Amino acid sequence: MNPNPQRFDQLPRYVRVRSEPDATFVEFDFAIGYPDLFVELVLPREAFTRFCEQNRVRHMDARMAEAIDADMEKWRYGESRGPAD
Repeated sequence: MNPNPQRFDQLPRYVRVRSEPDATFVEFDFAIGYPDLFVELVLPREAFTRFCEQNRVRHMDARMAEAIDADMEKWRYGESRGPAD
């Protein structure tokens, strides 16, 4: 049992944009608490901006995204398939 549980509304929220920068709709991954456990969402650009502001999201940087992708591959294939594969 966690003696200092974090309240749900205090958990960090993460966004990883998957669409092109000039796309009409923003395709993105959204996670609460754990960046590797996410849902895929699509919103018009203006709604996406409001969504990010209201949820005080942290945008994933390339390093975080690569770590999540490597972990997903490890679960899918049983081992990490580095860039040389």
